[in-house]
Amino acid sequence: MKKILLVDDSALMRRVLSDIINADGRFSVEDEAVNGAEALELLKKKTYDAVVLDVNMPKMNGLELLKELRNLNIKARVLMASTVTQEGSKITLDALELGALDFIHKPDWSYKCKDEMFKVELLGTLEAVCNSKIPEAKAPAVKVNTVKIVDIVKKSTKRVTGSKIVAMAVSTGGPKALQSVIPFLPAALDAPVVLVQHMPEGFTESFADRLNKISEIKVVEGKEGEYIEKGCVYIAKAGYHLNLVRDKNRMKIHYSQEAYREGVRPCANYMYESLVDSPYDEVLGVVMTGMGADGAEGLKNLKNSNQSVYVITQDGDSCVVNGMPKACVKAGVSDVSVTLNQIAQEIILRVGVKADGC
Repeated sequence: MKKILLVDDSALMRRVLSDIINADGRFSVEDEAVNGAEALELLKKKTYDAVVLDVNMPKMNGLELLKELRNLNIKARVLMASTVTQEGSKITLDALELGALDFIHKPDWSYKCKDEMFKVELLGTLEAVCNSKIPEAKAPAVKVNTVKIVDIVKKSTKRVTGSKIVAMAVSTGGPKALQSVIPFLPAALDAPVVLVQHMPEGFTESFADRLNKISEIKVVEGKEGEYIEKGCVYIAKAGYHLNLVRDKNRMKIHYSQEAYREGVRPCANYMYESLVDSPYDEVLGVVMTGMGADGAEGLKNLKNSNQSVYVITQDGDSCVVNGMPKACVKAGVSDVSVTLNQIAQEIILRVGVKADGC
């Protein structure tokens, strides 16, 4: 049974969340704390399989606790419980950068926690966090490696030919992992990039804005009806399935709200399957850290069509959760498995850069 530390300043919310967690035989709420300061003292003495951490609390909030844990080198698997406000989404994304593994949208009112959808999301995400690798404080990837790759591709007499699209799928651990990939893609990347990141509604726009600020390549939340262009990353809007629709020799974004698939929406399987009739000479699939198996079935169906597909998977050792990449390997759709810090280079080598720059 997994031991959980629950941190929330609301006594009622602690009671409701504790009841949900304890009702599942996989988990037990071992301790509760009313703020980050109390939680810190507990974490100095005891270890837990996961910490469910509120964001806004008196004395020490969730963000401040994560900073203290990092300063004191106390390792913990943290699941943030966040509200979907502009400030709440900013703090949550800060928390992911500081080492939190994932987050859930905590309802504004405790009675809404009894909704079955929330229970499924909480318990499913909590299981993934409990089974995740404890995050390590690592230095960022060395950007000069990618710069050298771009130079090699530009000068090479063996040019990358044909039109290509990069289609990425990522879940648990993704927001942090993507910071080792997207910022290292050049603005002159000779392909559009579409990306499904499993994330609650209200966060993908802020996430896209944040990645855009630290990246050379343009990053946006994809808009309905928008034609996709080279040198831009389009992040799927949370709560909707991202499909690519062909319009002559161009592709545009179309959102749909079919039922959840693989327990998520957006589901990368839909994205991959929508590329069956694409005008591209090759689809470059990239599947990164995440629980579950999203992406494997869609890529298998895509490979079984007439579409040329090449799939890069993140290797298990560098994944927070080796669910989605492992499912692709098991399904026989992975062409190469590389470490997190090699993914950007593999993408550049496969699709090339525009000879005339940006």
